Amino acid sequence: MKNIQRSKRSLGVAAAVLGASALALSACGAAPEEGGGQAAEEIDYKACMVSDEGGFDDASFNQASHEGLVKAEEELGVEILDAESTASTDMGPNIDQMVQQGCNIIVTAGFMFEDLPLQAAEANPETKFVVVDYGYETVPENMRTLNYNTGEAAYLAGYAAAGYSKSGKVGTYGGAEITTVTDFMNGFANGVAKYNEDKGADVQVVGTDTFVGNFSDTVKARQIADNFIADGVDVIMPVAGPLGQTAVDAVNESGSTDDTVVWVDTDGHEYANGGEEAVLTSVMKKMGETTFESIEQDVNGEWEGGAYLGTLENGGVGLAPFYDFESKLPEGMQSELDALKEQIVAGEIDPLA
Repeated sequence: MKNIQRSKRSLGVAAAVLGASALALSACGAAPEEGGGQAAEEIDYKACMVSDEGGFDDASFNQASHEGLVKAEEELGVEILDAESTASTDMGPNIDQMVQQGCNIIVTAGFMFEDLPLQAAEANPETKFVVVDYGYETVPENMRTLNYNTGEAAYLAGYAAAGYSKSGKVGTYGGAEITTVTDFMNGFANGVAKYNEDKGADVQVVGTDTFVGNFSDTVKARQIADNFIADGVDVIMPVAGPLGQTAVDAVNESGSTDDTVVWVDTDGHEYANGGEEAVLTSVMKKMGETTFESIEQDVNGEWEGGAYLGTLENGGVGLAPFYDFESKLPEGMQSELDALKEQIVAGEIDPLA
């Protein structure tokens, strides 16, 4: 397994190799940000995280969740450890190693872990577990699952994309055909339909049945994006984790300043390479914030196990700013989105219906 390299957003945590199983872990006490203020006083608490094979620099759920871990180090004074998986077979041993390291809380991100965190939580009731973007029918008291109603924010993104589109054709595709992916896609398509209904427009949505089949095939993902652009699609929403970068690349190389991407999970303007030029907006899951809040709860003796659902109402999901694209949207678009958000929160609109 590879040593962890911190991204520019992770503020430089030192890495150290622990254990004889070639497990790459990093551990460090609290340190001030560069040019920042006083660091939090260190406390006797160890917060830990295991990535799936996408790694901590995936510009998606691993990276965002990891930033919540780093924030806990900086603001709460906890010690942190992390283990970066480079293959699916690393994930179980990495969780076990974290338990052996005496972690007070262990965070895992993504559906690829399946039942591994649940099994570990049941076997280690004194350890807290936080599972990002995955859930179980029954959650033990020492576990908190963090899931997000992405269809709500994707509905707003679809409405905005339809209003922005110059060609009258937008598209979306997924990594794998799973609920955490299709909720984005269906919410997006329904938002486009709402725009058409309100405006008497006929913006088409393509790709709602298109999937790469995984989150690692960059060649196939790029081919899908290129085909969309060739077919006249000028707004693409890839729901494919790190494969979203291929859509950004395709848009930036298309030769048209009208072509754009709706990023997902994080703010693509900041996370995607070339995102400043390509990303119209992003459907965000506040994974870093909710990971930090989960650690903070336990540190403060206020642990709330069970299933958390991020919504527009509680701020767990939302749209990123439009940045330079705001001036290219129809007049009054932001007010319309604000009104739609209120209707969704009030239960008057079901984005996935």
